[in-house]
Amino acid sequence: MSESKRSGAGCLIAAIIWIIIGTILAVAARYLILPHFEKEKQAELLGTTSSTREFAHSVRVLSDSFSGYAILRSPALRQELESQDIGLFVRDDQADTRGRMEALRDRKAQMAVFSVDSFLANGAAIGGFPASIVMILDETQGADALVAYETGVASIQDLDSPEARIVLTPNSPSEFLARAVLANFYLPNLPEQWSEGADGSADVFRRFRRADPKAKRAYALWEPHVSMALREPGAHLLLDSSKLKGYIIDVLVAERHFLRDYPDVVRQVVESYLRVAYRIRNESMGLMQLIQADGREMGMEALTDEQAEALAGKIEWKNTLENYAFFGLLSVGERQGALTADEAIGNITDVLVKTKAIANDPLDGQYRQLYYDGVLKAIKDSGFHPAKALNLIPGVDPSPKGMESVRRRAALRPLTDAEWNSLSPVGELRIDPIAFGRGAARINIQSQRDLEALARRLAAWPDYYLIVVGHTRAEGDREANMRLGAERARAAVDFLKSVGVSEHRMQSQVGPPSQTNGSAQSVTFRLGERPY
Repeated sequence: MSESKRSGAGCLIAAIIWIIIGTILAVAARYLILPHFEKEKQAELLGTTSSTREFAHSVRVLSDSFSGYAILRSPALRQELESQDIGLFVRDDQADTRGRMEALRDRKAQMAVFSVDSFLANGAAIGGFPASIVMILDETQGADALVAYETGVASIQDLDSPEARIVLTPNSPSEFLARAVLANFYLPNLPEQWSEGADGSADVFRRFRRADPKAKRAYALWEPHVSMALREPGAHLLLDSSKLKGYIIDVLVAERHFLRDYPDVVRQVVESYLRVAYRIRNESMGLMQLIQADGREMGMEALTDEQAEALAGKIEWKNTLENYAFFGLLSVGERQGALTADEAIGNITDVLVKTKAIANDPLDGQYRQLYYDGVLKAIKDSGFHPAKALNLIPGVDPSPKGMESVRRRAALRPLTDAEWNSLSPVGELRIDPIAFGRGAARINIQSQRDLEALARRLAAWPDYYLIVVGHTRAEGDREANMRLGAERARAAVDFLKSVGVSEHRMQSQVGPPSQTNGSAQSVTFRLGERPY
């Protein structure tokens, strides 16, 4: 064989060898190296290391440091799910709710927590809802509040001024509390730029302490700064979240593809949460100790027993039956007045639209698109009880009869005339002018619809009494005008009673003749509360 032929043969053999080597390396990369890096990437997303035990299913949940999510972060829930070969990895995203929604859209997380208002606003911002609500976790009961100096803002109605402002943290539940006030109370003179942004509740509190007590400023804070602010001389509470129902609700959502492909995993997460929550709530000091341990884990300042107990009392963790009620799985009587998902989402959407947080209703009234009741329906149909399989609570009745109840607010009691006259003013409700027939007390059809909507809103403000004031003209027959004003106020009260508002919660009055324009023919609606 010639030298040139031998050289050509050698090159061919060498090329074949390199092809074989390349193939081996490619196979090794595909089956040995890349899986390692994929595990590293998944571990990074889950906030764990690559040495973490492998599970049949891993569920990444995006959250933040709010104490209401303490049960979701608890070792007890993690262990409960690990026993079912499910790894639960809850990651703190520093309250980046927009990023949280985008992560769900991009399928970088399987589940997440949101307040309902944040879920709505962020879904509207990104043009869709990549996840469905599958469970409610909690509702704040005083953890967020509006505080002011009494010399500057004695009541919500004092915010009806061009000089008034509300100091708040953007994109926080406290901001939504402020928005709920703007959406529900008549404050036509509050400027369009009504808010002053701050960097967290501590910053709001610092501004409060430095403020001129006579300035028309309200401050939206959350605990522990609410309690700290109220200790300042001259400070008082305008409104806190305990006065509302169905507005500041935290929910667990599941990414839609994950929910479709792994409904049993979502169900196991929900069931396990309900079992663990039941156990913690029924343990002596369970919630207090959980909040303290969770705070340490989240790197917060240590809470005393007194502080942890107070905070636990301002978060209403929802139980199994309350979840059934929210998703419309109980009868009207069984719900005990609890709002359904459609009612709550409708009220919250109304607040966001009226205060221009969103341009319009992104669901066009079809609120069922935002939640999925199939998980809880399957749990209910299975005869689930949160005490079953725990056997840790002596004396607990594990039958449906022994299930936790739907908590109900105590109904407002009837007042004497003296008590009606001593009510502290809260503010005038926002509603389109009620139209009557000329010279009559007959309410027209559109105004009847407005009153029906008002009745639904009143259900979300259960701790306030309603004073319906009939207004009269100053011109003409004074006695006839006063009589007509009284009749119109009474007609509005009677209509509200017919659509479910308790009669002893309302009183009709007639205002003194003082107006000469068309508004004098209408009625106004004022909320009042018993003095503390």
